[in-house]
Amino acid sequence: MNVYKLNQPYGMALLLVGVIGVLCTVLNQVKVTRIAAWAAVVLVALLFIAALFKVKTSFSFVPFKGVGNFLSRQIAFKWGWYVLFAGALLSLAGSLFIKKPLNVQLVEK
Repeated sequence: MNVYKLNQPYGMALLLVGVIGVLCTVLNQVKVTRIAAWAAVVLVALLFIAALFKVKTSFSFVPFKGVGNFLSRQIAFKWGWYVLFAGALLSLAGSLFIKKPLNVQLVEK
């Protein structure tokens, strides 16, 4: 929800990819699930890179470069990033190792 509050279109895209991935998993649409998993990994990686750039440039107004670098090193990322990456990577791993369902026909005697 923090991503959604920060940038609504990007947050909606991330939520939409997640919903599509879950629905396609339930409906057994393997190809679309793989596409959604790859899209989730790419979106989370782009979000992390954007956050890193934001941290690096947030203290650019400080006239002393050493002080600005020190202040930007003091910003620590929280555990939520691990959860976000873990979810995207688990969905990717799950979509890559899906086996085709067996068509089993019951024969009545």
